[in-house]
Amino acid sequence: MTIESDPASAGNLDQLCINTLRFLAVDAIQEANSGHPGMPMGAAPMAYLLWTRFLRHNPASPDWFDRDRFVLSAGHGSMLLYSLLHLTGYDLPLSELKRFRQWGSRTPGHPERGLTPGVELTTGPLGQGGAGAVGMAIAESHLAARYNRPGFTLVDHFTYALVGDGDLMEGVAAEAASLAGHLRLAKLICLYDDNRITLAAATDLSFTEDRGARFRAYGWQVLEVADGNDLEAIGRALDEARAEKERPSLIMVRTRIGFGSPQKQDSFEAHGAPLGAEEVRRTKYALGWPQEPQFHIPPEALARFRKALVTGAAEERAWKSVMAGYEAAYPAESAELKQVLAGELTQGWQEALPEFPADAKGMATRVASAKVLNALAQRVPQLFGGSADLNPSTLTALTGKGDFQPESFDPRDRQGAVGGAWGRAGANLHFGVREHAMGAMLNGMAAHGGTLPYGATFLIFSDYLRPVLRLAALSRLKVIHIFTHDSIALGEDGPTHQPVEQLASLRAIPRLVVIRPGDANECAEAWRAALQVEGRPVALVLSRQALPTLDREELGAAAGVLRGGYVLAEARQGAPRLILIATGSELSLALAARHSLEERGLSVRVVSLPSWELFDEQPQEYRDFVLPPAVTARLAIEAGATQGWHRYLGSGGMVLGVDDFGASAPGDVVLREYGFTVDHVCGMALQLTGGAGPGVGAAPEKPPEAPSPNP
Repeated sequence: MTIESDPASAGNLDQLCINTLRFLAVDAIQEANSGHPGMPMGAAPMAYLLWTRFLRHNPASPDWFDRDRFVLSAGHGSMLLYSLLHLTGYDLPLSELKRFRQWGSRTPGHPERGLTPGVELTTGPLGQGGAGAVGMAIAESHLAARYNRPGFTLVDHFTYALVGDGDLMEGVAAEAASLAGHLRLAKLICLYDDNRITLAAATDLSFTEDRGARFRAYGWQVLEVADGNDLEAIGRALDEARAEKERPSLIMVRTRIGFGSPQKQDSFEAHGAPLGAEEVRRTKYALGWPQEPQFHIPPEALARFRKALVTGAAEERAWKSVMAGYEAAYPAESAELKQVLAGELTQGWQEALPEFPADAKGMATRVASAKVLNALAQRVPQLFGGSADLNPSTLTALTGKGDFQPESFDPRDRQGAVGGAWGRAGANLHFGVREHAMGAMLNGMAAHGGTLPYGATFLIFSDYLRPVLRLAALSRLKVIHIFTHDSIALGEDGPTHQPVEQLASLRAIPRLVVIRPGDANECAEAWRAALQVEGRPVALVLSRQALPTLDREELGAAAGVLRGGYVLAEARQGAPRLILIATGSELSLALAARHSLEERGLSVRVVSLPSWELFDEQPQEYRDFVLPPAVTARLAIEAGATQGWHRYLGSGGMVLGVDDFGASAPGDVVLREYGFTVDHVCGMALQLTGGAGPGVGAAPEKPPEAPSPNP
């Protein structure tokens, strides 16, 4: 095999820096005996050029807001990113590179936001990084339109993503790229590591479409670099991409996976396994690199990379100078910008939360949510989002807050536009029928900062969102997901649209806070909790059908939602013999069943448990107050899968749930056929207790003091 290296360039500083990147990655992966060396070896030249000549960043201040964003979507090549971070001066010492993929290191197998300084987005599942980068570019353009003023450009940065063949194959990337082209996100630049090799094969076996033509059809500028080692050509392409004002750019760089390896260059064997000690030796020889020591960093290469500290500090100082002038000229806008960048909520925002009067007819919690969301939007300027083509059903439009669109786009038909400002300052995003990409873009928006992103779809379609929900939770991103049409009660659309196992599936995701409110006032409190919770995504699960607005003069305060669960209705005589536990639309059924059971002489408490996660975080004293251990007769009522409920019921409890796929019929008929009736609940309750009768002793007078909903 002929290795494409020019011996005459061995002393060239650029080549020295590029090989430093290559062999830091190779050595770390070999030391760990685990990893993906091929991509860092092939993509090192474009990464070097981007990070040293184009990327605007300050390694000493990783969170400086107007930095360019870089996302390694091909997260399996993480050692390339870790090498760049170490060499340019981020707080990632060489000792961490030597501990690649080891317990407790800051260099995990795939990049994790919040763990490693300089990592903007958690990536690894292919396509997620590219789609998240679209969200970052959306956030940048939105904030620029809202806060920049003549002479004061405070938001003005590029979003770069390094993507590979696997990223471009994944559907989530296609969804996001389609919307990015429509939105004309010109400050989004994707470098495509076009090495034509995947983990298991050459792309010729499965991926022969014209990728450039596809992206041109999306509305992207497509540029091609024939040789991934040609720094001049890569530089020209980056200059052209940065000069483009109307289109995102895809730079297709033809690279060689495992570049320099005599036995594994251009082979899928270089993708997902270390080269092996002998092949490392041969590769170092082929590229003129010293065999020892491992993790060799030539001083002149380090000096070149570390210039980023000087240039980055100067760029940040210049930005702060502009910010100081902006503060003087636009004090109100400056104060708001600082607040949203800090992720803080406007003082008094909670006063915007409506209170709903008792009403037997009531309203759907999706309707209540719409009222709450629009009230909050008047006080919380960073709210920014939309639905996956479902605004008329999820009711998640921010009335009069404008449509996020490129100003240069003037469609012939504006059906479905929310109204208000048309342009990038608009707060309503039209995601189209792209649930998966919607979630990934929301993650990118949250990671970018300056917005509080939300997205909406039907609960059944949370299945399309599961990968991004998991990544949001893993990354501790504050994203709000609104899931409506939450049970078999949605009716005629039938089993394909009736969620059953989705609640259990969402509750299984660590750190995701799931809240299923049972009436309009619980819905308002669910929104309060969603805004107060920090560092975790929240899923609000809402009904299609109307639910009674409960009379809080006679029942527990809806503020109990903040604690995840609370006593909604106490047993009328002494301690309860039975506890009915319900969430969402089944709350009113539990109250009706309690009334019937107490008429029969059975002492019954009703507990509302809208959020398992928040309830589980309460002190044991409080949880024992709500669910006294002495009361073992417990019946949970929820129109979803029964999985997980026995954690609250013990061996003596029962669940009325749905462990099938529903049916196509009017919602009230489906509920009745699945046993969600007062008579059926009462029958199960009497079976549990062996008959009517009061409890023993007296109920506590009041619950323990409440902690914060964000421990």
